[in-house]
Amino acid sequence: MKSPWNWQLPDWPNFRWDPLRLAKAEEQFVHGAGVLVGAAKHLGADEQQALSIDVLSDEAMTTSAIEGEVLDRNSVQASILVELGLPGGRFGLPPAERGIGIMMVDLFRGFGEPLDSVTLGRWQALTVNGRADLRDIGRYRTHAEPMRIVSWTSRQPRVHFEAPPSSLIESEMAKYIGWFNDTAPDGRSPLPALTRAGVAHLYFESIHPFEDGNGRVGRAIAEKALAQTLERSALTALASAILARRRSYYEALAAASTTNEITPWLAWFAATALEAQQRTLARVEFVIDKAALLDRLRHNLNPRQEKVLVRVLGEGPGGFKGGLSAGNYATIANTSASTATRDLAELVAMGGLRREGELRHARYYPTIPDRPSHRIEIDPTGQVIRPSN
Repeated sequence: MKSPWNWQLPDWPNFRWDPLRLAKAEEQFVHGAGVLVGAAKHLGADEQQALSIDVLSDEAMTTSAIEGEVLDRNSVQASILVELGLPGGRFGLPPAERGIGIMMVDLFRGFGEPLDSVTLGRWQALTVNGRADLRDIGRYRTHAEPMRIVSWTSRQPRVHFEAPPSSLIESEMAKYIGWFNDTAPDGRSPLPALTRAGVAHLYFESIHPFEDGNGRVGRAIAEKALAQTLERSALTALASAILARRRSYYEALAAASTTNEITPWLAWFAATALEAQQRTLARVEFVIDKAALLDRLRHNLNPRQEKVLVRVLGEGPGGFKGGLSAGNYATIANTSASTATRDLAELVAMGGLRREGELRHARYYPTIPDRPSHRIEIDPTGQVIRPSN
C-alpha cells in the first residue's frame, strides 16, 4: 500500500525537526552574513550595483535552469536593468526573460514586505509570462484532475508526488501565508533564518498551489525568508547552489514528501544555503580583487590592454573558458597578431594575466585567485563539515 503524502498525514502541517542539528549551521549563516556585509563595504556604489545586477541575473538564469528552461542572459539582464531604471535596459524582450527579470527585481526590492496571495499570483504570472497553454495564470489552480509530479521510465509513469486537490488550495494557502508572516523576525513566532527558509520552501512545494511555476516561486519565497532575517535585499544565490546539487535537491524534496519530521530536509537545505553564501562571498571578493588589480595597472595599460583585460575579468575569476588566445586578443582589440603578442607579454610581465602553454598553444588567464565553492554537509550531530572531494 502506498504511503500517504505529507499533507494527508494527521499532523499536517505541523512540521517537526531537531533544532540542535541545525544550531551550528544557523550560527555559521549569521556569521557569514556579517562577513559578507563587511566585505561589501570595500566596494564602491557602482561596484555594489553591478554586483547586485550580476547576482539577480544569475539567480534568474539558474532558477529557470533548475526547471529545464534555458534563458538568454543578455535579455534577462536587460530586463533587470529596465526594472531598476538603469542604462542598458531595453524593451521588446522575449516574454520568459522579461517576466523572470521583473520577478527578481520585485523580490529584491520588496523582500521586507509581508507575503500575500497577490504577490504570489504576480510572481507566478511572471514565471510563465508568454505561455498560452495554461488556464490559471496569476491565480491558484482550479483544475479538477490531480496535480502530480511525474517522470516516465520504460514508458511507465512514476508519480513522485501528488499535491492537495485544487478544492483545498485556498484554505491551505491562507494557512501557509499566515504561518510565513507569523514566523518572520518581527512575527509572533519567529524562526531562525535557515530553518524558516527551508520549511517555507518545502511547505509551499507540498501545496503546489499553481498550475506551473511552483519551483521558481518557492525558491523566491526561500530567498525572501533569508533576506528578511538578514534585513537586507542582497540575494543569497540560493538557486545557483541548488542547480549545482539539482539531483539531490529533488531527492531531498521527495524524501520529505511522505513525512512531517523534516530534520533531514532542513539539514540538506541548510548545507546548500551555506554553500550559496560561500559562493556569494567569493563573488564579492573577486569584485574587490578585480578593482584592486585594475587600479594598480591602470596607468601602465594602453587602451587595447585595458579593453581586453576588462573583458576577460568580466567573465569571472577564470576568465575566458579555455583561456584567452592571442587570436582572441587581436579580435577584441582590433589589432595585428604581432601587436597582440607584444601586448600580452607586457600584461604577463605586469601581473595582469598569467600564461599557460607556449607559442600557438599559449593561453592567458586572470591572476586573481579562484575561490572554488566547497561542498558542505550537516552531519547527524549537527557539525558543519566539508567532505574531501
